[in-house]
Amino acid sequence: MLVGSLRADSVNRRIAERLRDEAPVDVMVEIVEGLGDLPFYNEELDGESAPSSVQALRQQVAVADRVLAVTPEHNGTMPPVLGNAIDWLSRPYGAGAIVGKPFAAVGATPTPYGGKWAHEAARRSAGIAGAVVVADIAVSQSTIEADVVGDHVVFAKLSDALRALADHETAVAAA
Repeated sequence: MLVGSLRADSVNRRIAERLRDEAPVDVMVEIVEGLGDLPFYNEELDGESAPSSVQALRQQVAVADRVLAVTPEHNGTMPPVLGNAIDWLSRPYGAGAIVGKPFAAVGATPTPYGGKWAHEAARRSAGIAGAVVVADIAVSQSTIEADVVGDHVVFAKLSDALRALADHETAVAAA
């Protein structure tokens, strides 16, 4: 799981932690830590001597079966920290750690749209980077309307999204 908010007590961090803690028995969820430690992507820093934070990110995503971004919206798009992580994961071109991974984006914001544009931007960027975007998984929840983490009905939508991503057939995605 990639969390697009760096704030320790952000709603999206709490969503990610609750999804991890209450994941179905057959689903193991790991939250990638340290996205704020990644330098902005720079080809001169990349390669075998890429920073250790980049190597850790790439390794963790490379061994994952799927990637779920849980993110707020910043000025109508995904937060730079998430875009930067996707940039690092997309390289080397055609063989990055995110290539071929089923990908979905969900989250919440205190806007009427609930982060819809950020989630669309994350899906678009991940798809261009080589991920297999699972188009029918979309939960963009407004925090104006509900306590996203505490409301069982609202949180069930997020849990259902995690389940759908876990159940997504990679063989179908590769076809």
